[in-house]
Amino acid sequence: MNKLALTVSRGIGRITEAALGPRQTAVIRIGFSATWLLFLLREYPHRQELYGPDGPWSFDLGRRLTQENGAFTALMWFRGQFWFETVYALAVLASLLLLLGWRTRTMSVLFMLGVFSLQNRSVFVGDGGDNVLHLMSLYLVFTRCGRVWSLDARRAERGRAARARGERVPPDRVGPVLWGVLGAVLAGVTVAGRVQGEWLVPALLWAAWAAQALWWLVARRARSAEPRILLDVIANVLHNTALLVIMTEACLIYATAGWYKIQGSRWQDGTAVYYPLHLDYFSPWPGLADLLSSSGTIMVVVTYGTVIVQVAFPFTLFNRRVKNVLLVAMMTEHAVIAVVLGLPFFSLAMIAADAVFLPTSFLHRLGDRAARARGRLLSRGGHREPEEPLSSGDSEPAHVGFPA
Repeated sequence: MNKLALTVSRGIGRITEAALGPRQTAVIRIGFSATWLLFLLREYPHRQELYGPDGPWSFDLGRRLTQENGAFTALMWFRGQFWFETVYALAVLASLLLLLGWRTRTMSVLFMLGVFSLQNRSVFVGDGGDNVLHLMSLYLVFTRCGRVWSLDARRAERGRAARARGERVPPDRVGPVLWGVLGAVLAGVTVAGRVQGEWLVPALLWAAWAAQALWWLVARRARSAEPRILLDVIANVLHNTALLVIMTEACLIYATAGWYKIQGSRWQDGTAVYYPLHLDYFSPWPGLADLLSSSGTIMVVVTYGTVIVQVAFPFTLFNRRVKNVLLVAMMTEHAVIAVVLGLPFFSLAMIAADAVFLPTSFLHRLGDRAARARGRLLSRGGHREPEEPLSSGDSEPAHVGFPA
């Protein structure tokens, strides 16, 4: 009984004391924000046909759709081209700033709003990767995804270094202004009755806005460390729970896809991969598709290998070496799909989801190499900065002052 109690105590302490997987969370933050940013930039010339008020799926049809399914989209708040262009531009900006890790707590919420607003406006646009991006954008809101490899982490590191030298760190001005502006906008659209759909997204927006105010008040006004510690514990629990949900979601995607494939006759006889290679819609490189499909052996191996990897992956999480081998296989498969079948954004979304399982040691080495490369570039440019780590560590809070 004592051993069981000790094990439970250690487990609770691990979940509450630190935000686990900071590098994995940073990688998926970078991966999903980069995927959505590249998609928005790539489809910028076609944005009117995809999501515009005068596109094939008109504003009135979009309003009827959202009223029936209860989906959230800010594009239904106002009618007109100006509002559409504003939302599209803000979605691009939020993706870029989340990619850089600037005010990640706020940008993760705005990133989610951009994804929801555009995707829910026209649900018939997408290639499967949009569903993954849709879910992951919601989960990212609950993570502390800016603790490493971000501008937030760099700012926090500089603040700690200044305090260690006995210097005074000026209070954060940008965070309160950003909080006030966004709060005023949220209050305005709520009072005006513009917020439609189910209660989940509006409640999440108000909860996130109130949580940031509470965090700022505790950081500035609390006379003891206990309130801040309590908020850190709550944030760590939310982060670790969201990280677990992301991992579970990725496993469910592969498990369900693999088991459904097993039931298909084309997958059973080893010919399933052959057919999409000869569809015009999925053949950006017909010569390459013909070359790959010319060998029956390659088709059988790829078909059966795809099923085996997808079905087996969730069961390999308990064996690190086998998991890493299958992880490389899946990422390679998605990279091939991006090129051969012309589905780059679907592949990027799946690779970003797979990144949550990357080994910490590999990410450490990757971060060290990136830091050295950055140092060499700065030295060649004649600009030298004092060496600083690109992260704020695994256990230190990534934000100083207002948690924007």
